Amino acid sequence: MDQKNGGLSSSDLQRRAAAEIARKKVLAAYAKTAQKNAQEVTQSHLKDTPVDPKINSESWKKYHSAWQDYYQKYYSEYYSNAARNYVAREKLKEAREQAEEEEIISAIAKAGGKGGSTGLKMKVQKKAAEEVKKNRRFRKFIPLFAGLTVVLVILFLQYNRLIFAPIMAYVSPGNAPASEIEAIDPTITQTVSSDPRLIIPKLNVDVPIRFGVALDGVMAAMNNGVAHYRIAGASAYPGQIGNFIITGHSAGDIYSSNPYKYIFSGLERLEDGDLIYVNYESVRYTYRVVKKEVIEPTNVQALVVQTDKPLLTLVTCTPLGTSRYRLLVTAEQISPSYEGSSEDDIDTETPVTEEVELPANEPSFFEGIWNWMTGN
Repeated sequence: MDQKNGGLSSSDLQRRAAAEIARKKVLAAYAKTAQKNAQEVTQSHLKDTPVDPKINSESWKKYHSAWQDYYQKYYSEYYSNAARNYVAREKLKEAREQAEEEEIISAIAKAGGKGGSTGLKMKVQKKAAEEVKKNRRFRKFIPLFAGLTVVLVILFLQYNRLIFAPIMAYVSPGNAPASEIEAIDPTITQTVSSDPRLIIPKLNVDVPIRFGVALDGVMAAMNNGVAHYRIAGASAYPGQIGNFIITGHSAGDIYSSNPYKYIFSGLERLEDGDLIYVNYESVRYTYRVVKKEVIEPTNVQALVVQTDKPLLTLVTCTPLGTSRYRLLVTAEQISPSYEGSSEDDIDTETPVTEEVELPANEPSFFEGIWNWMTGN
């Protein structure tokens, strides 16, 4: 760089001079074209004849050619300079990294002392150089690893129930004393505690039942056990002729505080003949499974059945980890024994008449965010 020329090199001065010459040519061509056009217009007025369009066309071509020449000389130099600067910066970056690497190797060599083995020094230096290169390569992947981690965390928050629900289906969710329950003779009516409970020996489930729950409070009730679900035509209680319905969750997020989120995760394992017990008003009612079916969440009328027997239907979401469909497990009461029916025994309660949708599992991560945003 030459300080006398304002810090510009001779090549920069030459380029600037070329650009100035090109600019002057353009201005000269423009002035010449404008003067020629003015003369032609004046002569045409004096002679009262129109201007020849070919003359204007040729003048414009010369003017346009001069501008192209100016842009080509000026901007080609501009972009070539930008490319050279970029290459220079990259070389400078590589030189700095190489200098850092050599500095590390030099420091290790000095630390080894003069009395150290030359072979050992070479191994240490080579290993240090490899570590520097490896770290340099690794830094390039840090943004990729960070983005991948964020994606995996979001997927886990949203879909972890798909992983844990099938596992919990084969893990004891209620810690019930199954051996004692299975030893009970189902034909014998027993007096038990007044605490209402649902007991399924095959699934090792022993969970409290929430009775007297309004339809809009069923979801909240399932945070404390399973809930008695009542709709028009299907609102029987234990021992009544009609359909006695209990609903519970089959899946939830692993980080959810609800201890009963997996209580019905094993419901699909029940088969015809399996026994279910319900403790209600100090009486133990025994039911035997007779049917399983999968329905749409809006098919509430599937719970309304014409029957002359006391029935129990367990309702939960299926497939495991989703709320796409509803699984119904229906069982008939076999104890205490019943004969015929009376008007007081028949299910006549109709607390709900509007069309509803069967309860679902707890909201997923994004469903919870959406419900919070919409105030649902």
